[in-house]
Amino acid sequence: MKKVLLLGDSIRMGYDGIVKDLLEGECEVYYDEDNGRFSSYTLWQANQFFKNYGKFDIVHWNNGYWDMNVEAPMTEAMHPVDEYLHFLKRIIREIRRNGAEAIFATTTPVAEQGFALDGTGAGISYDNSWVETYNEAARKLMAQENIAVNDLYALMLKGNHYYKCGDGLHLTEEGYRLCAEQVAGLIRKKLATA
Repeated sequence: MKKVLLLGDSIRMGYDGIVKDLLEGECEVYYDEDNGRFSSYTLWQANQFFKNYGKFDIVHWNNGYWDMNVEAPMTEAMHPVDEYLHFLKRIIREIRRNGAEAIFATTTPVAEQGFALDGTGAGISYDNSWVETYNEAARKLMAQENIAVNDLYALMLKGNHYYKCGDGLHLTEEGYRLCAEQVAGLIRKKLATA
């Protein structure tokens, strides 16, 4: 049976179990119970999965909120855009070395500037202009690398308050369900050609 790996931050953590249920019987879906945090941490997680589980057919991943986070007393993002792209490129190289097809998901929008606790208890600062900047840089990279982009940003723009729950960062159950359906749909298309 084909193997699919889901990687990324707390947005992924909200839909990964739903994706696994949606694709039951079609493929084996793997994901880490831990938050993928920033792209350098996701790179490490990818390596652990490849080392421990071997070859995957598809890797679907997202990063963004943690990379663009400015946590006081720091005055710049954890990973400024150039560093973000550096780690995305390294993730792409590792996915390709594993022999898998890649799908990158954009970071979902936020309605207003704010701060929220992530699932790990860490604080995440957010601003939609940051999301747009990082998404645009990632889209350009994925176009250069001929990697499919799952535009979760555009999907969530369709909802009232962008399907955000009360903390302004994480999604509502409906938002996670819509993301899961779109993720599963793109994985099915890739599986059909893999």
